[in-house]
Order: sequence, then C-alpha cells, then structure tokens
Amino acid sequence: MAIIDNGKLQEEVEASAVARFHKIILGWDYKQLINEDARKNKKVTKSKLSVVKNTYKDVDDYYETFEPLLLEEVKSQISRDQDSEEEGASAPVMRLVMECSEADGFHTLLVSHEHNKGEKFGPNDLLLLSKEKVEKSSFPSSYGFAIVENLLSNQLRLRMYLAEDVVQITKNTRSSRTKQFIQSLSNMRSHITSSAALEKKFVFSVKLCSLSTIIREYVALRSISSLPFKDSIFTAADKSCGSGDDPWKISGPLQEYFTENLNKSQKEAIDVGLSRRSFVLIQGPPGTGKTQTILSILGAIMHATPARFQSKEHERKRRVQMTIEDKYNHWALASPWILGVNPRDDIMPEDGDDGFFPTSGNEMKPEVVNTNRKYRIRVLVCAPSNSALDEIVLRLMTSGLRDENAQTYKPKIVRIGLHAHHSITSVTLDHLVKQRVGSAIDKSKQGTTGTDADSIRTSILDESAIVFSTLSFSGSPLLAKSTRGFDVVIIDEAAQAVEPATLIPLATRCKQVFLVGDPKQLAATVISTVAQDSGYGTSMFERLQKAGYPVNMLKTQYRMHPEIRSFPSKAFYEEALEDGADIEAQTTRDWHKYRCFGPFCFFDIHEGKESEHPGATGSKVNVDEVEFVLLIYHKLVTMYPELKSSSQLAIISPYRYQVKTFEDRFTQMFGKEAEEMVDINTVDGFQGREKDVAIFSCVRANDAGGIGFLSNSRRMNVGITRAKSSVLVVGSAATLKSDPLWKNLVESAEKRNRLFKVSKPMNDFFSEANLETMKVTEKDMDIPDAPGFEDEAPPVTNFGGDDDNDFGDGDQDDAAFAEED
Repeated sequence: MAIIDNGKLQEEVEASAVARFHKIILGWDYKQLINEDARKNKKVTKSKLSVVKNTYKDVDDYYETFEPLLLEEVKSQISRDQDSEEEGASAPVMRLVMECSEADGFHTLLVSHEHNKGEKFGPNDLLLLSKEKVEKSSFPSSYGFAIVENLLSNQLRLRMYLAEDVVQITKNTRSSRTKQFIQSLSNMRSHITSSAALEKKFVFSVKLCSLSTIIREYVALRSISSLPFKDSIFTAADKSCGSGDDPWKISGPLQEYFTENLNKSQKEAIDVGLSRRSFVLIQGPPGTGKTQTILSILGAIMHATPARFQSKEHERKRRVQMTIEDKYNHWALASPWILGVNPRDDIMPEDGDDGFFPTSGNEMKPEVVNTNRKYRIRVLVCAPSNSALDEIVLRLMTSGLRDENAQTYKPKIVRIGLHAHHSITSVTLDHLVKQRVGSAIDKSKQGTTGTDADSIRTSILDESAIVFSTLSFSGSPLLAKSTRGFDVVIIDEAAQAVEPATLIPLATRCKQVFLVGDPKQLAATVISTVAQDSGYGTSMFERLQKAGYPVNMLKTQYRMHPEIRSFPSKAFYEEALEDGADIEAQTTRDWHKYRCFGPFCFFDIHEGKESEHPGATGSKVNVDEVEFVLLIYHKLVTMYPELKSSSQLAIISPYRYQVKTFEDRFTQMFGKEAEEMVDINTVDGFQGREKDVAIFSCVRANDAGGIGFLSNSRRMNVGITRAKSSVLVVGSAATLKSDPLWKNLVESAEKRNRLFKVSKPMNDFFSEANLETMKVTEKDMDIPDAPGFEDEAPPVTNFGGDDDNDFGDGDQDDAAFAEED
C-alpha cells in the first residue's frame, strides 16, 4: 500500500480496521470466554499462538503474530475480575431500546441512559446485553456484546454484531444465544404499542470494561503497511529517513553548549539523531540523565538545518559568474516584489519560518527569535504513562530548551489527554482552551467572533512546536483533526510499552522516531498469561535491539553512590556504567559511618517465613521483615531526623500485600501524616523515581527456595537502583540464593563485608553495643569498587544468633512465576 498522505484515505483505513475489530470482539461468546479463561488459569490448555520473533518477512507475517496476541489480551481484559466488585464491572441495568437498525451486518441500538443515576460511560466501553437479568447464580439464554459508539444527552448509541451461532447442548438439542436476540431486535423495529410489545423493547446491560486503548493499538497494527519506515520495523534495517535527507547540523554555539554540558554518550545520542536515521534507539540505565538527554535532543532537532544549507561558502566557490544582464534578469525573478507585490504577503510558505517562534505557557503572542532556520520541526513526545510524560513536561517548563545561540527559551508546548499532574496545568489543552475561549468572548463583545471550542483546540495544537501525549491518547480523534502532522516522534519509557502501543503515534506521518528506554528495567504490563508467554510483553525497543539494531547507551550515571552502582553495572550492563564527576562526594552521608547504614547492605532475616494473603492468590507477606524494616526506619530517623520525610526515604517491596502491611503499620504509628513520613510502594510503582535512602523488602523466605517473580532481573534492577546514598536490602539469603542472580547479589554483599545476619530478638541488632561495633574503620573503607562473583567471601557479620553461614541452595520453583505483583 502506498504511503497515506490523504486524510480521507487514512480515515477509510481506520474505519476498516475498527469494523474488523468490532466483528471479531462483538462476535465472541461471553460465557465461553469466562470458561476459557478459567481453563487457562488452571494451565489445562496449551497455547498455539505464534511467538514474537525478532524480525518479520512482510506485513502478513507481522499480522499473523501480533493480531492473535492482541486479541488474547482483549479476552483477558474482558474476563478478568468480573466476579469482584472492582471498578469497571457494574450491576445490571434495564434500558429501553428507543431505536434499532441494521446495516453492514451490524445492529445499531439507541438505548436509554440516565446521567443522574451516576452512570459513567465513554466511547468504546464494552457492555453485555441480555434479554434477561444477569445473575451470578444463572446466566441468560440470550445475550451478546455491545460497544458504546457515542453518548447523547440521555441515550447511548450501541453497536452489536449478532452473527447467528448454534451451540451443541446435547446430542439431540441445539441452542443459539443470538437467535432469540436477533428476533427480539427485529420485533423492536415494529411500531406495536401494546404493553407486551413494550416489554420486549427492554434489555439489560452490564458494563464490562473500556476498550479505547486496545482499539487504538489494533488500528495502529492494521495500519502499519502505510508507514514509510515499515521495513525497518519488520527487518530491523538501519535506514535513513528517506532519499534526499542529508545529515542535519546544529549551530556552533549550540554545539559548544552540548560539548560543555553533556557527557560523551549523551552527545553521541544527539549526533545519531542528527544523522537522520529513521529509528534512533537510546538506552538509559538508572540515573544516566535520560530526561536531560531528551530535552537536549529536542533542542538539537528543533534548531538543526540540513548540512547542505550550512555549506554556503563552498557553494560560492563553485558558483559561475553571470553577466550584468543575467544578474538583472535573475534578480527580477528572485525578487518579484521589486516590480509588484511580494508573494509572501499573500501566501506564507507552509513549512517556512517567518522569524517568529511560539512561546510556551499561556502566552498566545509569538516570541521574536533571531534565526536563519528555513525549517520548523514539529515534535510529538509520548510515554506509556501519565507520570512519565508529566516528568518531561515539568522539566521542560522549568529549564526550557536552548536555541541556536545557546540561549534559554521556552517553546510553545501543549499537553493533551487526561489526568495531567497539577504542576503542569498551565500547559494542558483544557486550560489553554478555557483561556482562549475567555479571550474570544471578550473580543466578541467588541464585535469579533471565534468562540468555537473545537476550532480553538485545533488552532492550539497546530501552533504548538511540541505536543505531549500518552501513547494511547496520541491515537485520539483530537490529533487526527490537526491539520499538521509531526516530523519527529520521541517515545520515553519505550521499553515499557507493548509493540502495538508504540505503533499508535507512528501513524502521525512522522519521518523519524526516537525510542528512549531501558529493556533492563520493567517491561510492559500484559494481562493475558498466554500472550505473555508468547512474548507479547516484548517492546519494539527490545525486539529491535535483539535483532541487532544499533543502540546508543547512556553510560555516565549521576544518581547513585559508586557502591550502589557497582552491582547493577556488572550484572545488567556489562560493567559499562561510569560514575559522574564527584558523585561519590555528592552521595556520601553522615549515616555511612555505620556499616549497617552504608551505601549497600544486605540484612539476612534467616529465621523469617513468608505467608500468603488469604484473599489474594499469589500475594505474599513476611511479617518478620516488616518488623525489622520498622526497626531500621525507627533507628535511622531517630539518629538522623532529616530522613523523616517521604521525599527522602522509601520502602519498596514487589508484593502488594507486603506494601499494604507496611502502610497499615505506619498509619497506626503516625495517623494521617504517615504518607509524609515515608514513601511506600511496589517496585513497579517506583520505576523512574529516586530517594536518598531505599529499604527493599524481598518477602520470599521458604524451605523450597522458591522466589517467584522476584527472579525477574528487571524487577531486581529497578528495586536496588532507586537510592542515591543507601540501599538496604532485607531478605532471606538462603531462599534468594536459589536464584543465580540473587546469589551473586548476596555474595557481592559478603565480599564487601556488607552482609548482616539478623536473629531474634531482632531489636538487639540496633543496641548501642552492636552499633558501636559497626562503626566504619579504615579497614572497612578498603572495599573493592566492583567485586567479582567468584572470589572467596570474608566472614559474615552476625548479631543475636548462631554463626552458621551455610545458606544452602534450594530448587527453583518454576510454578511461582505465575504469581501476581
């Protein structure tokens, strides 16, 4: 298929993809889905789905892999937690069918909807419709899925696809779940007004979930054949943006600024971007200045020009001298306004730069910029989550960008979508629209018009040099209405998105894509275990990297004390991480004079045992670890009161029930102020964040050596790299050493004399006498920077228990990988 430049053709492709999606999803049998999901949870069935590969032959090969996996994810989204009272599911509601029509195989229903009853619906919400009320004890005989197309004042417009299916009940009887429904809908189109007929015009509905995000992913997947760089996606081929796209260059002052303020790997990332490669992959390990690199890339690509425009001197040397007559003729053609009207006064060039550059914030007037740029690059910046996106927005609002003169300025930006952080409200689209509408109303009182909100939204989007959006929202109709596409798309945390989600912003006619993330940290969340086992959680970033696509890794870290950096650098990044200038001095703290509060410590609670939450399958708790972590916290904040703040100290655990237990205990101690005292969250909730001190509770402690999804190396990497000055790991060494990676971490602590055995009574560990013995000596200061994993370990410090250092190696519990976070 040819590249889609025509908006109408784009709409046709999207409409076709949506219709295909609707026919598939709305044709499913809900009861069958629930039964199928139960069999998957029991691991009764074996998946026949294709596994995600590193490369693909063509579009069909790509579809055949990703479409079934995406549909498996839809199935899991529909069927999960429907027996619970969690948000998403709803009680059955009786609705009057106002209208019913049929076209292209779909039934369209207009049903009653009462706002005042607190019902909340949005486009693409999935409902279960039935002729009888859905009860937990019984299931209706006639039912079908419906999807919300749009909302009217007091009505819902629904779409159904009722392909007549026949189910074998017994050897002699057959039943159809849709035949009765189709018949009743046919009767609804009649104009009989008897009470019996009116009764037939009622249906029951249950809201199941929203499919907005996954529909956008599906549309992006089905539209991939229109992307100009699809071959790079399929084959991981390293290509330029297209023919005639020479490398771009930045001005001397800006180049000098980057040289003075960025490290080598950051500058290399910018240079690769300016080389006009279609895909630029930038890996940002913890603390390596990923956000700063993104802002520098924005400044570079927005103030770069093709190299050929910076070769004026070379061109002048090659120029043929013209006669005076030829010069006059040339001047007349080049400057027609000498004899008439300047054409620029009538028609401004579509991609020109008239010497004005829009500003950020709420100012609607342009900012004069001394520039000789002939191009204005427009950028879309995306991230999988609102929090990751808003971090970049806030940093840009705070520090701005550098122009070609290396001067700070703030380009006009807009943040679209929902749930923006309050700190960036001034650049959200809703805020800017309200401001512009208010201004337009004032003008209308003076005789001017222009208060249409839709046109104002489009105008704000078109004026903005940088648009910020989550991956999902970048596929919303709002951006589709924009008259201008995007030259460049930058996706932050790209390794945390499934591939179809990454495809959504690529349909904006962009020429270049920056994928910024770290495949060694947390991956995308995938609900379906079947899809997960088939590699659906593999991001495009990781897939291209595995296929051999070149990756620029940021190597200088500015967050962690060198002792914290040491292990993850060796375990995850082939010892490539380097420490920024003076980072050791910047992260050394007073409490480091005690070995038990040093930069990296492991506390072995070898008498503790895990237990399982009675109401949450797979969610573990370890009460002994909870008690010891509370002891650590109390001793630290007593001796160093500055740590009694959630901005300074965090408690992290991979299990939600352990997190909940910590939250309950701190609430008991501090009441409503608990959240201000300490930040408590799961590993997943801490990705991208940092604290001065982080206490990591591993939870797992059992005789079988099973550590479940704690064996996920990405989860470990995130958990132990959140701290700037001290990371204190609390766990069972014997259990954790059943996993090779955790064994290396425990032994790394042993080699540095930073492993402490803790026995009951645990409060003896922090007695004055024991603390005195743990003061750092000159011998303790002689610690290898990056200890090997094979060297013999020194004696382990032991307090309050026996001197048995035999940790043992348990067998890996493979079944535990299915546990939930």
